[in-house]
Amino acid sequence: MDGRLRLRSAARFSVAAVLCGLIVLGNLILDRAAQAQQAIARPSPKGSSISLAPRPDLRAITERMNANTLTLVTGTPNLIFTAYGSDLATVLNDGDELRILPVISQGAVQNVRDVRFLRGIDLGFTVSNILGHFRRTGELGDLEDKLVYITKISNDEIHLVTRSDITSLEQLRGRKVNFNSKGSGSQMTAHDIFSGLNIDVEEVNLGPTDAFDKLAKREIAAALITSGKPAAAVAQLKASDGYRLIPVPFAKPLQADYLPSTLTHEDYPNLIANGQVVDTIAASSMLIAYNWPKNTDRYRRVDKFVKALFAKFTELQKPPRNPNWRDANLAATLPGWKRFEGAEELLASYREQTLAGTREQFEQFIAPRAGKIPTNEQERNQLFNEFLKWRQDRTSR
Repeated sequence: MDGRLRLRSAARFSVAAVLCGLIVLGNLILDRAAQAQQAIARPSPKGSSISLAPRPDLRAITERMNANTLTLVTGTPNLIFTAYGSDLATVLNDGDELRILPVISQGAVQNVRDVRFLRGIDLGFTVSNILGHFRRTGELGDLEDKLVYITKISNDEIHLVTRSDITSLEQLRGRKVNFNSKGSGSQMTAHDIFSGLNIDVEEVNLGPTDAFDKLAKREIAAALITSGKPAAAVAQLKASDGYRLIPVPFAKPLQADYLPSTLTHEDYPNLIANGQVVDTIAASSMLIAYNWPKNTDRYRRVDKFVKALFAKFTELQKPPRNPNWRDANLAATLPGWKRFEGAEELLASYREQTLAGTREQFEQFIAPRAGKIPTNEQERNQLFNEFLKWRQDRTSR
């Protein structure tokens, strides 16, 4: 019995000792931590103090970055939409306040689908003839109410590359022609052209690099590419290596969705001889967005992008940005489609400012001519032409 009591007493003593040890150890750790804090705040020998940086508000950073970031679908590498996306990101990005994320895509056709249906996509590049195709077929529903355009950028020319022994579209009848990747804008355009001109060819679907390799080996007869000129993928080709650009006629079946255009020696000095011109057709490339309701966060993001685009548009038109920006017109319209409301409001404001400035200038011009108010159409036209010349002279000073 006494042995059991001694064992219990020893056990109690051991537990108490362990607890005391833990308490002492805890106090030691807390004491060391306090000493460390004091050491951090203690002035350095030179009299300066070192303080801990304030902890960042990670939630605020997350919300700010996501609130001001837009995703832009572009196109395949080496074609014009990718260059446009890079230019927009370079010129408009403003830290966490505004950020454009260009995303490589399958091109103009898929971009319409992505902007219409894909969550997380805010903007995309496409071409007018593709919008026309989807509107006619109705395969994506009523797009006129779902998509809006922000601005027209440039014309995308049709490039039909062949070997030097082929000089016309008719010579491609029954032969293999690359329409570019399945689902691409070039494929849809190629279908428009060859079916519209009633020329049956054997369709091949390859990317530009593989297509030119097959063309060099004469395994295909031609390759079609849709891109603003000069297209990087075409510019690297040389007539001395047996390549040629052939004409695409502005035929009546194509006139609803296309415009006449030309390719020149200045566009492709290695493919087109000096002084020669290759006639072709083109469609308008543009920047589109989903038609979000006005009082939504997604609308606010797009509107913020549009304001930055308008404010810095002249920067896009300077080197080293793509030269096609110099031909872009923020006020250009796309018949049958709605412009983004925020862009329309900005344009209306600019028009009012311009009109007010012009009216003030006209009053300055007409003041010395009091009593000489025109009385007929001829005199009014003459006075207006005199005003235009007067304003031009004042601007050029």
